[in-house]
Amino acid sequence: MIDVQLATLHNWEQGRREPTGPAKALLRAIHNDPQHVIRALADQPQP
Repeated sequence: MIDVQLATLHNWEQGRREPTGPAKALLRAIHNDPQHVIRALADQPQP
């Protein structure tokens, strides 16, 4: 949904790398308000 390569996600999860820049901001937004961010990122608007 957030268009991150699987290898990058694995690196984040395993602590080899940390998200930076726009990816870090997007992950922070998802953490703080997942319902609205997921709705905004969805292919089709949700009611």
